[in-house]
Amino acid sequence: MSPFMKFFNFLYDSLPPFSWFLVQRHNLASSSETDEVVRSGIIGEIIYIWKETRIFVFIPILKFLVTMCLVMSFLLFIERVYMSVVVVVIKLLRRTPEKVHKWEAINDDDLELAHTNYPMVLIQIPMYNEKEVCQLSIGAACRLSWPLDRMIVQVLDDSTDPASKDLVNAECDKWARKGINIMSEIRDNRLGYKAGALKAGMMHNYVKQCEFVAIFDADFQPDPDFLARTIPFLIHNREISLVQCRWKFVNANECLMTRMQEMSLNYHFLAEQESGSSIHAFFGFNGTAGVWRIAALNEAGGWKDRTTVEDMDLAVRACLHGWKFVYVHNVEVKNELPSTFKAYRFQQHRWSCGPANLWRKMTMEILQNKKVSAWKKLYLIYNFFFIRKIVVHIFTFVFYCLILPTTVLFPELEVPKWATVYVPSTITLLNALATPRSLHLLVFWILFENVMSMHRTKATFIGLLEAGRVNEWVVTEKLGDTLKSKLIAKATTKLYTRFGERINWRELVVGLYIFCCGCYDFAYGGSYFYVYLFLQACAFFVAGVGYIGTIVPIG
Repeated sequence: MSPFMKFFNFLYDSLPPFSWFLVQRHNLASSSETDEVVRSGIIGEIIYIWKETRIFVFIPILKFLVTMCLVMSFLLFIERVYMSVVVVVIKLLRRTPEKVHKWEAINDDDLELAHTNYPMVLIQIPMYNEKEVCQLSIGAACRLSWPLDRMIVQVLDDSTDPASKDLVNAECDKWARKGINIMSEIRDNRLGYKAGALKAGMMHNYVKQCEFVAIFDADFQPDPDFLARTIPFLIHNREISLVQCRWKFVNANECLMTRMQEMSLNYHFLAEQESGSSIHAFFGFNGTAGVWRIAALNEAGGWKDRTTVEDMDLAVRACLHGWKFVYVHNVEVKNELPSTFKAYRFQQHRWSCGPANLWRKMTMEILQNKKVSAWKKLYLIYNFFFIRKIVVHIFTFVFYCLILPTTVLFPELEVPKWATVYVPSTITLLNALATPRSLHLLVFWILFENVMSMHRTKATFIGLLEAGRVNEWVVTEKLGDTLKSKLIAKATTKLYTRFGERINWRELVVGLYIFCCGCYDFAYGGSYFYVYLFLQACAFFVAGVGYIGTIVPIG
């Protein structure tokens, strides 16, 4: 029997039937003492319940979560080390794509046969209300060093903004007058978003004469020799369906947020794409800065809009049909990073939700496929999807932003040092090696990635459960060169009127929790773990008030 019940039974058994009323009315001193005992009993009962709940509920659950996080940490560590070792071996052996695959420049010595040696290439530029960058991308595509009669530039304009439409039409007319075979294709709807536009573009009759298709998003600017350096891989290697090139960021130095994006994406291209291309002849198509063999694209079923990662969807289906991919690291294509926090969050939602949803939809299709080996199936399901698209997001947020802060409140929980120091330090250093110039930003990168892991985890669960915003497609806002003059001219405008719109309450809530855990550790902890907690809380607070990235002036 609880102390609380024992106390009241004692009162009931020991006092006469009317004595309680007499005590209340005539003996105030005795009443005060009795109230104190009652209060003591209630507090004692609450403490007892909390101790029991702590021992039999919270600690077992937290131990289970810690164990799961340790397993995920180990799996992620193995994956990162494996990819890094592969890249190091490739670099040491100098196994460039040109050495591994047959590659010869197109012979144009014979003037009579010069143009016939060049295959017909379609260049697709999908865009939607991107007036800041549309002229740059169209101009770069039209300047490609390729015979004019062997190239078709196709601008897939889904814009609803009249100003954007006018700019695109004017740019297309300008290059058409210069002899470029350029087509402006406009749909009367946005069904399927980018995938729908690309699919509609492939249905025109003039596309039938093309053998390859190069795809560039609206902010991408290929160098003139792009086709000359990529098409030979497809001409001389009939098993290759895709040549993917690296992204080079023109606005990496715009703000701290773009510098940290550069670090993450450089690692993605150097480690994930390079290792996947070298060992498995497969990687996820990045949706742009790549050239496809149209026959392979059609054989794989063409573009589908069932997820927000139509590029990855197409790549996996092409792989299941036996086609191989090549990643060419030394061919760079300039593009723009999202420099506003809002745009970056929308982009990361799409990039995290889409792969999780695609994994849900394609796992059985991969397992039942008979054209690829069991080894490649395992790589697709486990390495490509599960570890890199699911585990990394969930583990980062749950472990570093929830579990570790919570452990300061439960001294019974012990997290080994290898999981809190050695593994994250190794992973961080491996990532930093892809961008040596930003080594001094490592601490900022870690804190920022942990903040973004909250959004990525949420998006991952949305994709796995096919809930809410699973098919939401928000075009990543591009600011282009026009913003620079706008920022200079309006640097003193009313930025503070947007403060309320910049508040992100999720970041503030998580930051407050981590801060409280840091305060508890500072007061009662026996280590300096609170230093990390305070730094991480500050990162969440900064993101929570929107003081990150480029702030666009009003007006």
